[in-house]
Amino acid sequence: MSPPGNGPMVPILGFLTCVAFLYLSFGDLWFDYNREAELGFVSRNGTQFVLDGKPLYMNGWNSYWFMDHAVNDHSRHRVGAMLEAGSKMGLTVCRTWAFNDGGYNALQISPGRFDERVFKALDHVIAEAKTHGVRLLLSLVNNLQNYGGKTQYVNWAWQEGVGLSSSNDSFFFDPSIRRYFKNYLTVLLTRKNSITGIEYRNDPTIFAWELINEPRCLTDISGDTLQDWINEMTAFIKSIDKKHLLTVGLEGFYGPKSPKRLTVNPERWASELGSDFVRNSESPNIDFASVHIYPDHWFHDQGFEENLKFAVKWMQSHMEDGDKELKKPVLFTEFGLSNMNKDYEPSQRDRFYRTIFDVIYKSAKRKRSGAGTLVWQFLIQGMEGFNDEFGIVPWEKDSIQRLMMEQSCRLGRVTGRLLQDKKSTEVCSNKP
Repeated sequence: MSPPGNGPMVPILGFLTCVAFLYLSFGDLWFDYNREAELGFVSRNGTQFVLDGKPLYMNGWNSYWFMDHAVNDHSRHRVGAMLEAGSKMGLTVCRTWAFNDGGYNALQISPGRFDERVFKALDHVIAEAKTHGVRLLLSLVNNLQNYGGKTQYVNWAWQEGVGLSSSNDSFFFDPSIRRYFKNYLTVLLTRKNSITGIEYRNDPTIFAWELINEPRCLTDISGDTLQDWINEMTAFIKSIDKKHLLTVGLEGFYGPKSPKRLTVNPERWASELGSDFVRNSESPNIDFASVHIYPDHWFHDQGFEENLKFAVKWMQSHMEDGDKELKKPVLFTEFGLSNMNKDYEPSQRDRFYRTIFDVIYKSAKRKRSGAGTLVWQFLIQGMEGFNDEFGIVPWEKDSIQRLMMEQSCRLGRVTGRLLQDKKSTEVCSNKP
């Protein structure tokens, strides 16, 4: 019989001994698991994106509407649903807007004034992306008027009596507007996420920043005005955030001094927009080039087969630039085929997607600059008001869903990630 005072101590000491043994034996494994569960920052090495020492090729999509829908309780669930669907297809990146200037659900109500409710919606988007293992390419302002864009900044300057010109292009050269934009950048980059507690500039869930969606400066077709703005703003961003990659947000047109303006651009107008793919992408603080693919919008007299051939030529030309001129990755951040084309058939969209995916896959196998593609655009049911002639609900289109998953899997095989990444293994063993 044990002495009465020692009875309870024996099992307690035994339990503590077991805990110590388990910790010493498996503690490192537990910590390694948690480190692996965290997303790491994507960097670049020459013409390739790199993650954890291995090449990374992007297969992803656009859902520009995330922040807007995260503001209200009745629509917030759509963000998580879309991210979950993307994750199940093995998609790695979603491009979305991190701006809404003036108007309904504005993030920036007026210069320097922000709606905390909308900022918390963006916090939610980033936190949800992290939960689903998807990175975000966040665009910072719109060249177009949707969600404010250049026009809103110019209107603010006029309302305050400091505007130099009523032209939308004064966004690029007006000192007051440049201050407005820099203030917005400072607030956004240093924002502390109310959910995760991580400042945006320190969050690896953000894959990269996109300076502006589809920049054009029609009042200076030489390209000098836009180039000066790109150089100044990218240097400013890098002075605050040195961890994230940065791209311009170009459509990919060649400027008036480029020898490819006559042989690759869709038509003459494309060289008169004040942008230039090579010159703009060469900016020292730009980490990778961005290109869009919309031949059915750029030509007005071509059929599907001609547009398909142009898309391949367009991609190959820009990847050649990435390899030889820029020595940077080239990411095709938007592509789509309109269902409003007069000769449109649903099977054409499948062929268009597969052709574009094949070009990227071949580039990846050769370790060239073609870094991936982002489809425009994915939605979920009940979003007719946000749809356009390119919108797709992926789980309603088995062929599109299958194509996306196949691309995820074969890019994973090229890099060797398929055998190491649990999510990729699950996706590729459950292909429809």
